[in-house]
Amino acid sequence: MTDDPLPARLATTPDGRPEEPAATVAELAERARRLVRPGQRRILGITGAPGAGKSTVAEALVAALDGDAVLVPMDGFHLANAELERLGRRDRKGAVDTFDAAGYAALLRRLRDPAEGCVYAPVFRREIEEPIAGAIPVHPDVPLVVTEGNYLLVDDGEWAPVRGLLDEVWFLDSPDPVRLDRLVRRHERYGKSSSAARAWAYGSDQRNAELVLGSRDRADLVVRLIG
Repeated sequence: MTDDPLPARLATTPDGRPEEPAATVAELAERARRLVRPGQRRILGITGAPGAGKSTVAEALVAALDGDAVLVPMDGFHLANAELERLGRRDRKGAVDTFDAAGYAALLRRLRDPAEGCVYAPVFRREIEEPIAGAIPVHPDVPLVVTEGNYLLVDDGEWAPVRGLLDEVWFLDSPDPVRLDRLVRRHERYGKSSSAARAWAYGSDQRNAELVLGSRDRADLVVRLIG
């Protein structure tokens, strides 16, 4: 299950361009369905700032495609808490340098290779704040992989190869008040006090958001969540 309710409507509204017609999730699923090629593996990326609704939309797309797609979140490549402690990065978990970016890129390469057979991907469990290896089987006959995460469009360091491994990337652009409120409530659900949740959402999460927002010009589609 996702943390946040699915918005009733979606509208594509890239900055500096006229607002495009509103699109339902079913219409977005139809666009995703056009990526499906018999006998081929395609990968669709869903990205955006923290709290934009990436996992919600990605799960809805996979459900709508009914067996033709599987979800492989980037969050499975969080570094373990023990490693973050060793590196001195535990207090900003979720930042761009708190993931195994090279490992994520390597998984995407494996997912694109039909000779790989069944590939197992990791998942991140919020209830324990740790990644779990080998949790998501991706069978060779599934034509579309949907992957979601903050940093799919970051063109720097070990993240740089990721964009070239994705057939399309959609950027979810949610208004800051909605996005930040969603983040605060999410942090509270997973054990933070109200003050700590707000500090994390407006501090570490917001710094990450600024980096992510700077990458959105590299997306194939910008989607603003409304409703």
